Amino acid sequence: MNILIDAAGLNARMASGQRTVVLDVRWKLGDPDGRSRYLEEHIPGAAYVDLPSELADPADPGRGRHPLPSRARFQEAARSWGISDGDTVVAYDDAGSTSAARVWWMLRNAGVRTVHLLDGGLAAWRAAGLPVEGGAVEPEAGNVTLTDGGMPVTDADGAASWAAGGVLLDARAAERYRGDVEPVDPRAGHIPGAVSAPTTANLDDDGRFLPAEELRKRFGALGVDTATPTAVYCGSGVTASHEIAALEIAGFAATLFPGSFSEWSNDASRPVATGDRPGE
Repeated sequence: MNILIDAAGLNARMASGQRTVVLDVRWKLGDPDGRSRYLEEHIPGAAYVDLPSELADPADPGRGRHPLPSRARFQEAARSWGISDGDTVVAYDDAGSTSAARVWWMLRNAGVRTVHLLDGGLAAWRAAGLPVEGGAVEPEAGNVTLTDGGMPVTDADGAASWAAGGVLLDARAAERYRGDVEPVDPRAGHIPGAVSAPTTANLDDDGRFLPAEELRKRFGALGVDTATPTAVYCGSGVTASHEIAALEIAGFAATLFPGSFSEWSNDASRPVATGDRPGE
């Protein structure tokens, strides 16, 4: 299945009346109020998805800053966005799909077969000269039945030993990986053995994903190949989902550590490495 859809493709689906649920997932670390920007303008018919309240449970030191919600909670939210069984879903944001990828991963994990990311997000839609609208959209409730386990996950113990037989990628900014700064989590640095692979390097200057061949080269240089198990974490499991999407575009499967560094760094028994190298 193609992960990405471009603005022309989405517009064609909508114009032809093909059943398409469009989700606006605008959210950024340090600037979480995407709803106000959504109310100003969004793709016509798009429902707003509030990442902190609908794509996560409340923060928990033992589970991270954005723990995955229960299947029942997520199903309730998905139905409120208008998703029914068999629907095609397209998610977008205004940050290179870095937040939209969270709902992409969660819906895929929950058994929704056809989920796309709008490549380039709202900026690409505007650049194509396509219309936007303001105000809130209140979709008719859907009937989707969600499952669980559609995407591989690991826990802190798995992350601790992952690098011994595979590649563990840290999707955060390089300065956070090195431990130069840590704006939100209790300790600075990275999980020992992890390789720095900032999510932003998956994108071009317009916020679109790099071509598959370029992504293959990028991840190959980091030690990723089809025979080596790959796992990804970030701060709280959000941008790691984006990295998993980029890996899939490149032809690689990857496992998510949902609690990510926010869970790891809250556990004083877990070691933290600093500097440019993976550490031990």
